[in-house]
Amino acid sequence: METRCRYIELSSGKNVYFASDSHLGAPTAKESYARELRLIKWLDSVKKDAGAIFLLGDIFDFWFEYKTVVPKGFVRLLGKLAEITDSGIPVYFFAGNHDLWMSGYFEKELNIPVFHSPEIFTINGKRFFIAHGDGLGPYDKGYKRLKKIFTCPLFVWLFRWLHPDIGIRLGQYLSVKNKLISGDEDVKFLGEDKEWLVQYARQKLASAHYDYFVFGHRHLPLDIALNEKSRYINLGDWIHHFTYGKFDGCTMCLNKFGNREAKLH
Repeated sequence: METRCRYIELSSGKNVYFASDSHLGAPTAKESYARELRLIKWLDSVKKDAGAIFLLGDIFDFWFEYKTVVPKGFVRLLGKLAEITDSGIPVYFFAGNHDLWMSGYFEKELNIPVFHSPEIFTINGKRFFIAHGDGLGPYDKGYKRLKKIFTCPLFVWLFRWLHPDIGIRLGQYLSVKNKLISGDEDVKFLGEDKEWLVQYARQKLASAHYDYFVFGHRHLPLDIALNEKSRYINLGDWIHHFTYGKFDGCTMCLNKFGNREAKLH
């Protein structure tokens, strides 16, 4: 059953921005801090003309919410997000496979809705299919089984019984070992016929039209035409590429954030 569609109408001169996969907290505090500052600098640069900001998951390399405790750190980013939402700019967060244990903190403290599955947004008449991207399509079966365990209420309940000093340290250790932050598989383009999120998008187009499929997860900036009217966008990451998506109300493009802004072609 298809999820309901959400609508955004942009005012003149406003844009929608998308970013994902900064994996804050890994692999070291020093490296993470530098990326956090760069991400905050980007947020400062886009808030001037942002009509909405989408964060498509794995912003944190590990995130688990106890009832009264959240992971230590990231205070500058969280403060910046609070400043942005307090100013009236909506921010939407899609939980990734590294920060999937979110259960109310962002909604209550930052006024940021958190989504755990794909959502459909119509923005200025363009139809967007938006998700982090993990576990979609016919492949990744091992991860899908693992995710069922990780999201099982019994598993979450048992994990919460670990003292936060133990639970969060254990989660951070295991997360840093994950290939998504340390390996090479997810920084290689496999070809359109082997990119499973491209295949998934094409399958979705068989039953409904979408102008844009926007995902994270793959750590590669990709812009692929699915047909004459639909495109697949993967946002890349904030580890190697520092790329983000920008929708100006008419068209979507990938940009690189650095000393000088550059549009990717």
